[in-house]
Amino acid sequence: MWLLRLLAVLTAISVAVGVGAFLLTRDSRYLRFSWRLFRYALIVALLVFALLILERVAIIPV
Repeated sequence: MWLLRLLAVLTAISVAVGVGAFLLTRDSRYLRFSWRLFRYALIVALLVFALLILERVAIIPV
């Protein structure tokens, strides 16, 4: 779990740096990079949460 938290913090920092670079340079590739990174991080987070929920459901005895 600590690895997921570390990746979340690093992703947030990377997105913020990308947006900051866009604001300083007005080069849209930094904004595209930030958006793509945010999108992929969100997909990975949703997959991890889905696996955690699936694990909870599978553990419930019938």
